[in-house]
Amino acid sequence: MSTALHPAPTRLPLNGPLSLPARLAPGVLLSATVAAAAFGLQHVEANLFGRAWVEGLVLAILGGAVLRLFWTPSSLWTPGVAFSAKTLLEVAVALLGATVSGAAVMALGPVMLLAVVGVVILAVLGGYALGRAFGLPPAMALLVACGNAICGNSAIAAVAPVIEAEGEDVAAAIGFTAVLGIAVVLLVPAVGALMGYDATRVGVLAGLTVYAVPQVLAAAAPAGLAAIQTGAVVKLVRVLMLGPICLTLGLMRSKKSETGRGPKLHHMAPWFILVFLALLGLRSAGMIPETALPHLQSGVTAMTLIAMAALGLTVDPRAVVRAGPRVAAVAALSALMIGALALIAIAVLPLG
Repeated sequence: MSTALHPAPTRLPLNGPLSLPARLAPGVLLSATVAAAAFGLQHVEANLFGRAWVEGLVLAILGGAVLRLFWTPSSLWTPGVAFSAKTLLEVAVALLGATVSGAAVMALGPVMLLAVVGVVILAVLGGYALGRAFGLPPAMALLVACGNAICGNSAIAAVAPVIEAEGEDVAAAIGFTAVLGIAVVLLVPAVGALMGYDATRVGVLAGLTVYAVPQVLAAAAPAGLAAIQTGAVVKLVRVLMLGPICLTLGLMRSKKSETGRGPKLHHMAPWFILVFLALLGLRSAGMIPETALPHLQSGVTAMTLIAMAALGLTVDPRAVVRAGPRVAAVAALSALMIGALALIAIAVLPLG
């Protein structure tokens, strides 16, 4: 039996003001311990190999899943684990909006901006169609599509609570896109050299295809500083698409589950997406000081790591393995599709 990302809420007897925190504490601390171990392993990787090839998010969810394979948490742990996997993740997604600036995005120019938006939309729709064609459930197909089209693990983590995805679906999607993410980082410089791209075009290729921002920088670095800067800004636009995509999915889900009453705002637009967009607006208006951004980013990273560890603790790894071949095929084909879309965009855009 699968374990949902959003398990049924546990009824917690409130005998005093510390009752709820006391019930949550064991599971939150367990998730934080697994997350800390993943963070440590990421630093070991970076010291040994010069960079972390497997991100801490992936290590966290794998660590939680491995622990879950040998041990099933009892009722002592489950409230805090469920809180970490859902509520803490939603808070992290909301705060992510404060780390994104609209000024850097507008510097791309309207043509490039529209091209990036178009590639993301086509990649989401195409990836979803591929997933359904291969027989994946709608939620799994959406997770893989959004992970490939937007920003890998972060997109999967953000979309999952909006569509109420199963924990096993999230784990499988993150696992396969993580492997593909490493492959894409290695392929971008090779494809750029093969196509004879200049630094700007290599940067656009990296920004449109690579999943994580640090990986974009690694993929674009061989082509020089101009490629790194271009890739980072293009990637930023892809990250920004996370808000509208989540908002659209939330609206579609609310209409599908409509029972005759008027739709409620929190069903149409999850609270954390509204906060994401509000913080984005405040950051763009200069109302969030630059000095606060490193602390916000660190907080978002820490909360997401804990949430991914908790998610791993809710997953039965055997179910993920059973879903493997079809998910792997869809993830690979989706990655190839967004690569093809990126090459077409580079060919037709006036990049100088």
